[in-house]
Amino acid sequence: MVGRIIETEACVAEGAAWLAAREPRFAHALSLTGPLPLRRGPDGFRALLDAIVSQQVSVAAGDAILRRLEAAGFTDPARLAAAADDDLRACGLSRQKARYARALALAGIDFGALRRMPDEDVIATLTAVPGIGRWTAEIYALFALGRADVFAPADLALQESARLLFGLASRPKERPFRAMAEAWSPWRGVAARLLWAYYHVEKEREGVR
Repeated sequence: MVGRIIETEACVAEGAAWLAAREPRFAHALSLTGPLPLRRGPDGFRALLDAIVSQQVSVAAGDAILRRLEAAGFTDPARLAAAADDDLRACGLSRQKARYARALALAGIDFGALRRMPDEDVIATLTAVPGIGRWTAEIYALFALGRADVFAPADLALQESARLLFGLASRPKERPFRAMAEAWSPWRGVAARLLWAYYHVEKEREGVR
């Protein structure tokens, strides 16, 4: 069964209010961040290719590589599958990412069907593709599919934000962080947005000390 889908800023605001009412530290974070962004984008092949391209590189570098792939026509699955390695490398893909991108192009994912799948089925379908780990699948479910109750506990910024907000001795590891986030259901996707926003607030404050 597909749960709540985040479609508008009003959905995010509803989730943020729910979280703030149940967790005082979220209320504190929200007072600093202000209204949270929607952070929705289109789903489909290009969005997932973007997620692969952006792994372990800066936002600017990932955006530049994706623009080159798009200019070469490689955001079309058939054209990417037929592309030579040298052509993909010329766009900025490493040898490993070129292999992952081609695997995605050949996977034949029914992106329309993903919209109707439960969260865990979405993640299982995506992580069956080489190069797509759980973090990438969760990010896709959050921002391309708008799943309101998906979290990404392996994300380092989320871990650091939780450490700061909850006064933890160290960043929570993925497994205990996933368990910690269960208390934020059915709005774990909004909790992620709030923690990301709080992370940026805290990092800006550190910069002026």
